[in-house]
Amino acid sequence: MSPTALPRQEGGRRRLAYLLSAPASVLILLIYVLPIVAVFVISFTDYSLVYDGFDFVGLDNYKQMFTDEHFAEALKNTLIYAAIFIPGAFFLPLVLAIAIQRRRRFRSILEVLYFMPVTSTLTAMTLVWRALLDGNQGAINNMLVGLGLDKVNWLGDGDIVLISIAMVSIWGIIGFNMVLFLAGLTVIPQNLYEAASIDGADHPLDRFFQVTWPLLAPTSLFVSVNTLVTAFKLFDTVAVLTHGGPDRASEVYLYLAYLEGFENFNMAYACALSLVFLVVLFLVAWLQTRLGDRRRTQA
Repeated sequence: MSPTALPRQEGGRRRLAYLLSAPASVLILLIYVLPIVAVFVISFTDYSLVYDGFDFVGLDNYKQMFTDEHFAEALKNTLIYAAIFIPGAFFLPLVLAIAIQRRRRFRSILEVLYFMPVTSTLTAMTLVWRALLDGNQGAINNMLVGLGLDKVNWLGDGDIVLISIAMVSIWGIIGFNMVLFLAGLTVIPQNLYEAASIDGADHPLDRFFQVTWPLLAPTSLFVSVNTLVTAFKLFDTVAVLTHGGPDRASEVYLYLAYLEGFENFNMAYACALSLVFLVVLFLVAWLQTRLGDRRRTQA
C-alpha cells in the first residue's frame, strides 16, 4: 500500500461517517436546536398570538417575573411538589427493588405489576385517578367512610392538592425507577456480600451501607437526576386533574407558562418563562451530576 493510500482511505471513511450521520444531525437541528433559538429570540419581543407583528423589548419579559405574583406562586408550588415527589420517587423504588431482588418466587410477576403504570397512557391513567380521588363519590373516599373516617377533598383542598398530585406522580414513576435499581443491584457481585459477612457485617443494614449503597452510586445518580427533571417537568397531571386549582394552589411552573402562552396569548412572556426553566433545570442537573461524580471519586 502506498504512503498516500492510507490517508485517502481514512478521509473516505470520515466523509462516509459524516454522510451517514447527516440525517440524524439535521433532524436534531430541526426538532431541538432551532426551536430553542426561536424561543430565545421571541423572549426578547412582545410577540402575541392575537396581534400581527412584534417589537423587541429587551429584558422586559424577564423583569416582569420579579413583579409577577403568579410566577412566585407557581415557583413555590413547584418546589413544594418537588420536595414531596423526589424522596418518594427515589426511596420507595429502592426499597421495592431490594425486596423484590431477594424473592425467589413471583419475582417476574411483581416486576410486571409494578412496571405496568409506566406502560400506561399518562392522560388516561390521570383520568382514572381523578375519578378515584373525587371528593364526593371517589373510591378512595368511600373506603375511608367504610373505615369510619371522614372524606378528604383530595383535589379541592389547597392544603393537600399538591400531596395528591405527588402521590399520583409517584405511582406513575415508581416502576421505572425500581427497574433501574434492580439493574444496578444485579451487577453487584455476591462475593462482596460474603466478604462483608466474614468481616462482621451480618445485619441487612450493615450490608446495605457497606456494599450495596456504594456500588449502587452510578445507578442512584442517574435515578436522582431523572427524578429531579421529572419533578420540575410536571404539567400533564395538573392539566388533567386540577387545571391549576383550587385558587391556583396547584399551578406549577410549566402550567403557568402554558396559561401565559395559550390562554393569555402572551407568547413572549411564556417563552421567557420556558427559557429560564430550561437554564435552571440544566444547571441543577449539571450540579447534581458533578457532586455525584465527586463523591464517587472520593469514595
